[in-house]
Amino acid sequence: MSQFDLTGRVAVITGGNRGIGFGIARGLAGAGATVVVSGRGAATNADAVKRIEADGGRAVAIEADMEDEASCRALCEKAAERLGRLDILVNNAGIANRKQPQDHASAEWRKVIDVNLSGAFWCAQAAYPAMRRGGGGKIINIGSMLSIFGASFAVAYGASKGGIVQMTKALACAWAKDNVQVNAILPGWIDTDFTQTARKEVPGLNERVLARTPAGRWGKPEDFAGVAVFLASSSSDFVTGAVIAVDGGYSSQG
Repeated sequence: MSQFDLTGRVAVITGGNRGIGFGIARGLAGAGATVVVSGRGAATNADAVKRIEADGGRAVAIEADMEDEASCRALCEKAAERLGRLDILVNNAGIANRKQPQDHASAEWRKVIDVNLSGAFWCAQAAYPAMRRGGGGKIINIGSMLSIFGASFAVAYGASKGGIVQMTKALACAWAKDNVQVNAILPGWIDTDFTQTARKEVPGLNERVLARTPAGRWGKPEDFAGVAVFLASSSSDFVTGAVIAVDGGYSSQG
């Protein structure tokens, strides 16, 4: 359907070189957008671009460090300058530090909060002027099941992802007048390098996830392509401040 067509749009995806971010980048490119794959690793970025181009999509890579405010702002500014516009921002980049709360050092706490939450805010701020000039835009923030549930081993991560939800709602209220829609996706337990490490470090995690997930499986990065295209397209022009779980029913199970 034409309302899902992203031809002519430019999308920046932070952490778009692998995992959920790559699944979203691939989906947006498949719908016609030119995607800017961003991450810290030049080689990983380049590989992601090649894979998208092999599928017939259009992609470029811009390195950025979400812990650094200047780098976040430069990412969006470079994308708009290089490609002539910026229509879609997906704040996906994130890190975790699996420790009990009493064992967190201040520097560890700040790093997770800066990468996951502050970096998303800086990118949104930097993208807003270009979106406003273009008559509107879409910002998609990636939260987590830990935006709504607690986990003893992920206090900083959970705090950052809870903040993502509230930031999403605030930005949605602030920028609706400018035709900028801001929404959040909450991934459930998804099979990525990130969670494969978690399964090694947290005994019994795999079994608990499968037992609680009605779909009976871990999610896949490609499970995010459809919802991302919806939130990036004109189909969602009256959807803002929404929080959508993509979790195989995990959050609905009592």
